[in-house]
Amino acid sequence: MIAPPSLEIAVLVLGMVILMFEAFAGNIDKRSLGLGGIVGLAIVFIGSFMLAPSANAEHATGFWSFYTADPLSIFFKRFVLLTTIVVMIMMIDYAPVVRNSVGTTTTQSALGEFFALPIFTCAGLMYIVSAIDFVMIFVSIELVTISFYVLVSFTRKNPATLEAGVKYLILGAVATAFLVYGIAWIFGVTGETNLQRISAAFANPGIERPAALFGALLILVSLGFKIAAVPFQIWVPDVYQGAPTPVTAYLSVGSKAAGFVVLLRVLRPFMMLPKMERLIVLIALLTVVYGNLAALPQSNLKRLLAYSSIAHAGYLLIGVACLAGPAVTFYLVAYLLMTLLSFAVLIVVAQQTGEQISDFDGLAKRSPFLAFAMLIAMVSLAGLPFTAGFFGKFFIFAAAIEHHQTALVVAGVITVACGFYYYLKVIRAMYWQPAAKTDTIPVSSLSRLAMTGLIVAIIWLGIYPQPILNALKTQRERVTATSITSR
Repeated sequence: MIAPPSLEIAVLVLGMVILMFEAFAGNIDKRSLGLGGIVGLAIVFIGSFMLAPSANAEHATGFWSFYTADPLSIFFKRFVLLTTIVVMIMMIDYAPVVRNSVGTTTTQSALGEFFALPIFTCAGLMYIVSAIDFVMIFVSIELVTISFYVLVSFTRKNPATLEAGVKYLILGAVATAFLVYGIAWIFGVTGETNLQRISAAFANPGIERPAALFGALLILVSLGFKIAAVPFQIWVPDVYQGAPTPVTAYLSVGSKAAGFVVLLRVLRPFMMLPKMERLIVLIALLTVVYGNLAALPQSNLKRLLAYSSIAHAGYLLIGVACLAGPAVTFYLVAYLLMTLLSFAVLIVVAQQTGEQISDFDGLAKRSPFLAFAMLIAMVSLAGLPFTAGFFGKFFIFAAAIEHHQTALVVAGVITVACGFYYYLKVIRAMYWQPAAKTDTIPVSSLSRLAMTGLIVAIIWLGIYPQPILNALKTQRERVTATSITSR
């Protein structure tokens, strides 16, 4: 059996090994470092199925008062590892763009860092989903954010990339300030940073409710920036459009998933505070409406996916408002699959034509495989039946109906119709518009394999979603049985 913290340590060591090869092995093809990173992460992923149960969080001391290996965290560790593997495959395809855009004279320069930084980001995301103390939450978020600061502005010869990097840096620093100030207020009121002990302190009727509510609001503002919730989404369109496409994919999936896990954890004590549920409902309502309406007029596919990311954050917030953990988990998995597939196709097509929706005109004739992959991604994002996106929305709306959140259900159903319009614009361009070029678009075997796996997973979960729904339940039963045996 493997101790749970060993996973993060292994990922950090893997990142440092790749950096060492970048520094001292100057004559190798740096894309092999990306392949090495993929193999290393795959080994860590396999190791995640051999974890020993963690200490009982309720009575944990020392390191375990900051860290947990509960079913939710273990599930999302695997989630993050798989996401990073797919992103690394995208980065290998994107390597020629990096070579031409880093502003150096050697063709191989900086590719090692480009492959190492996502691995450090992966370690930070894995720490975030296990963090049960505000100190560790803050340190983990900073590890992820600093890595993304570099990745977003990596292709520095591109002015749009530099603009995206500056905006992300400034607004990320603002979000960090809100987080630190909120933690200080919560600590001042309760004398604790551990989430379970804060819950116990909030249950005390003698606590200063206004001060606790103010601290909670500051923390929610910070997390609102991380998950791109309205009105804290201002950075998303420009950063998503200007960042390197694999980094955009990683931002929209991995970072968002970790942010929602943190949000689910901190909301449990915060929901004891007055009017907190109404605030979450209001933010969810504004986010789902704004994201869908703003996506309607977009002609750039990366910008469309940016506003789509905001809209999906709204749907996820509907589940968060209802504290529907399984529904949020399934939706995050579905969002991972369909968003990664969208960006994987976009990377290949954009290097041949461009990122505008019009650049996809006639794609079905130039590359039937890429057109079919994008078709599956778009219909799943729209929520058509027999796709993972359909069940994701179904479970979220079912949770809202169960909690009598009528306004959220009505807004969600209406905005889904908006999604059909702007997602089907891409399908129309691929299948009904004439092709400007007739040459075929090459797809590497590794990318084809990754896209095929994503297509199969989207359709499979759209027909039989039970494996994901049972994942947390099975893990919880295993941990419970081990705990009883140990007693």
